Amino acid sequence: MVINEKLIVSSSPHIRSVESVQSVMVDVLIALFPAALMAVLLFGYRALLTMLIAIAAAMLAEAIWLRKSDIFSDGSAAVTGLLLALTLPAAAPWWLVVVGSASAIIIGKQVFGGIGYNIFNPALVGRAILVVSWGGHMAGDIWPSPQPFAFGYDAAVVTGATVLAAPEKAVTFSLPEMFIGNIPGCLGETSALALLIGGLWLVYKGHIDYRIPGGFIGTVFILGVLFGGGFYANIFMTGLFHVVTGGVMIGAIYMATDFVTTPVTPAGRLIFGIGCGLITMLIRLWGALPEGVTFAILLMNAVTPIIDNFTIPQRFGGVKKSA
Repeated sequence: MVINEKLIVSSSPHIRSVESVQSVMVDVLIALFPAALMAVLLFGYRALLTMLIAIAAAMLAEAIWLRKSDIFSDGSAAVTGLLLALTLPAAAPWWLVVVGSASAIIIGKQVFGGIGYNIFNPALVGRAILVVSWGGHMAGDIWPSPQPFAFGYDAAVVTGATVLAAPEKAVTFSLPEMFIGNIPGCLGETSALALLIGGLWLVYKGHIDYRIPGGFIGTVFILGVLFGGGFYANIFMTGLFHVVTGGVMIGAIYMATDFVTTPVTPAGRLIFGIGCGLITMLIRLWGALPEGVTFAILLMNAVTPIIDNFTIPQRFGGVKKSA
């Protein structure tokens, strides 16, 4: 008897891909390169130093925890470290960067069982710990003013408040300046242009679903138009201000789209994105903190199982329960 090799019966999963975790993480690192490069061009050598320390600390923390000599491993630790660094000020103390990276890996990832089992975005867990524990280093007049192409610029010399702390003063910056990133802020939050370039790469590679960033950014824009105060020439410019400033772009494109901590259903992903945008604007407009992206995504991570439960499609051949 001749066996037809075209029909292979095996256990799930039946959809296979040549991509590995490492290849996906390398793609994410490539996507983050424009934002990292822009950070160095705007904030000088301190930006590069902060990113290198964060990446090294994250990879080393994971290697020690797992007792492995290959510190790069699947690349997820490097991604976590770089993402965390991009949410920090350029002049952050080295020990703060190390503590944040180690916390992200150990508390945000490994205590849950490692990659694929964590319920919160690790980089945001690390940032939340830093905000709660050392708020003086994460808020206030600590944001360096960018000096484009001045690589030797010491970001610790000239600092001020982020535009989100006093939105009515944001009119001193034009929207093109904010889109390019020539404003005070975190390393990776200032340049929406660089973040969009990397985001397009991830879309091209099929790593992110448009529903999450679309729902997130769209909600922020609409609420900014309706309740943002209209301190620009028109309310739509105010809505754009809320989109291109702070952590909305990096959060929507790179953190809210994390495979592990977000819903698996299309409807669930849209709900997740809208929820992130809603909580972000509630904190921005009426909360005590000038920025709410970190806690918005973490809160929505917590309700991801509930969203999946209510949006999971009916099984093929299933019978709907009668009322």
